[in-house]
Amino acid sequence: MKPTFICFVSIMCCLVQSPLLAQEDDFIKEYLERFENSKKYVIKVAEMMPEDDYNFKPTDGSLSFAENLMHIGFAMNWHSQSLLGGKPAIKWNDDTRYKVSNRTKEEMIKIVEATFEEAARLMEQFDTAQFKDELDYFGLTRTKRQIFMLLADHITHHRGQMLVYLRLNGLVPPRYVLFQ
Repeated sequence: MKPTFICFVSIMCCLVQSPLLAQEDDFIKEYLERFENSKKYVIKVAEMMPEDDYNFKPTDGSLSFAENLMHIGFAMNWHSQSLLGGKPAIKWNDDTRYKVSNRTKEEMIKIVEATFEEAARLMEQFDTAQFKDELDYFGLTRTKRQIFMLLADHITHHRGQMLVYLRLNGLVPPRYVLFQ
């Protein structure tokens, strides 16, 4: 009877575990699809603003259009490479890759596009067993699964500001890409 019971428990564990693992694998696949759409939309927004207006900001306390774009890149790198990938964190004051000064519109777009691609490659390889790993996120405890979501929210937040800047400059933003 014992071998039958052990066999039954083993089969049940496999049946329960398999769908759970598939859900985690689906999360990465679905996230990457959304992330790619987000990249395309950020790039469309960045391309739409004339280079002469890249320094536009509605108030003194606001980031410029260019600073929002490069901040998306910086934060994407930090969330993906450092928090999810375990690499040493880049620091804003020491960083030179994501600084606006002396960069053309084309250079900034290429940097942000490359950062999206680097982050996507890391996410494709992400071990979903780490989803529950906890990190300090500005004094709050967050799981790596939550970091994925925080990254998406952060990109959307700054892209939203850039959309408003387009409107304030008399431009109609590109149509929203569904399933962001």
